[in-house]
Amino acid sequence: MAKEDVAVKPTNGTNGTNGKNGIGEKRKMAPVPAWDNDPELADGETAQEMMAHKGGLTFNDFNVMPGFINFSVHDVSLETNITRNIKIKAPLVSSPMDTVTESGMAIVMALYGGIGIIHGNFPKPEDQAAEVLKVKRFKQGFVMQPHCLKPSSTAYDMIQIKKMFGYTGAPVTEDGRVGSKLIGMVTSRDFDFITMDVAGQKSTPIGDEVTPNTPITEIMVPVGKLIVGKISDPPEACQKLLKEHRLGKLPIVNDDNELIALLCRSDLLKARDYPNASYDSSGQLLCGAAVNTREESRHTVDLLVEAGVDLIVIDSSNGSSTYQIDMLQWIKKQHPNIEVVAGNVVTRQQAKVLIDAGADGLRVGMGSGSICITQDIMAVGRAQGTAVYDVSRYGRSRGVPIVADGGIRDVGYITKALALGASVVMMGGLLAATTEAPGEYFWGPGGVRVKKYRGMGSLDAMEAHASSQDRYFTAESDQIKVAQGVSATMKDRGSCHKFIPYLVRGVQHGFQDIGVRSVTELHDKVAGGDIRFERRSTNAQLEGGVHSLHS
Repeated sequence: MAKEDVAVKPTNGTNGTNGKNGIGEKRKMAPVPAWDNDPELADGETAQEMMAHKGGLTFNDFNVMPGFINFSVHDVSLETNITRNIKIKAPLVSSPMDTVTESGMAIVMALYGGIGIIHGNFPKPEDQAAEVLKVKRFKQGFVMQPHCLKPSSTAYDMIQIKKMFGYTGAPVTEDGRVGSKLIGMVTSRDFDFITMDVAGQKSTPIGDEVTPNTPITEIMVPVGKLIVGKISDPPEACQKLLKEHRLGKLPIVNDDNELIALLCRSDLLKARDYPNASYDSSGQLLCGAAVNTREESRHTVDLLVEAGVDLIVIDSSNGSSTYQIDMLQWIKKQHPNIEVVAGNVVTRQQAKVLIDAGADGLRVGMGSGSICITQDIMAVGRAQGTAVYDVSRYGRSRGVPIVADGGIRDVGYITKALALGASVVMMGGLLAATTEAPGEYFWGPGGVRVKKYRGMGSLDAMEAHASSQDRYFTAESDQIKVAQGVSATMKDRGSCHKFIPYLVRGVQHGFQDIGVRSVTELHDKVAGGDIRFERRSTNAQLEGGVHSLHS
């Protein structure tokens, strides 16, 4: 029987109303059967029994046993705590990696109920604080990093922007970047009828006037004829300009006529699509940032707090160190209102050390990331499923939420991590190569569109900035650097505006299959033994995946 035949979301607010056909008739629901905990009927094993053998289990080594469905998937709430005092609407966190999370990723994560952690691999601490500011200053409909053109650009460059990113217009600035003086604006009406062959060499001009080689300055609307908004104006005033003049895009400038952002009609309309966005008490999007344990990071923390950061993640491969304890205690003393996620840890002893030192959340994982080779190189680490289960049991007893960092290969792994006790999951590889991840796309072997993705323990990352070396306790002057991560490329995943909602709905469906309506209910029933698990043999893992197909 399909899920939709069991429970359908009501359309008129009446429980049991058939929302599928919209007729509004009262639906007759089958009575809920007694869900008997008779040991004779109990298949599988409890989480405690599954972990009793003390072997290392990954998320792929087990499945959660199904429960009874008597509610709609839309009734599932994924609200959860990432720290003692910070709640988010979806249990999703983007990893503080320099190929995963900057302001663009942090904004979209918060819009869909999660939170992004800005990486610390910037040349200057002011740069990291500036990224946090971009998130905190984000306003619905405002694009803070639009793709710009230079005066020397041509119509062909605009066509490529449209082809690669889907934008139908672009501002022209002095140096082709946000923050420089606005020169003009190009809209789709200026180039929509230019056509090219496959090689992009020949073209059909419009009235023998505009070709792909035409300078952008000849077809743009110059700044003197543009309607622009001021960044100092309230959002409502800029939105009114957009509506009154029936514009698709409104450039937003400062007092020096430097481009700050674009207000887009299409994005403004999307604002109503984010009912579950994660906001702080002042109505700004939630944002986190990562710092290392060096003495200089204390100045970085001050800048981040000034920028409005909501939580600090102390970024270290092994969090149970005197360096992390010192940093953690300093932050809690100097900025008592800032929540701190400490880590990484994989054992209960490590967890106790950091909770005793004042941690508001714990990051769990060592060597389980797709880009991480710590377990191979250092011979130290732990299977992620077992690590999450053991640490979360202890964290639960102390009231400290757990962030499962690593091993999240697909949406089902998120549900499994939560079932083992995690409150949220942190994703790196799963979000790499999305449109919002830092970096530029390029064409890899076989004509595949890819982005660079690298571990923070890779030689690339350590050579790029000292903070990556500090994360793995490598001195900047050390001539011999041992990599604990690799660099690679990832295939284009598209935009997080499509991918994150897919993850959220996938987890909701997983909860519905298990028979729970919230993260809290899931944790309580796993702890009480009401939700049971089954370990998977190698053949069971093969059977559970795609198999026996011709192509």
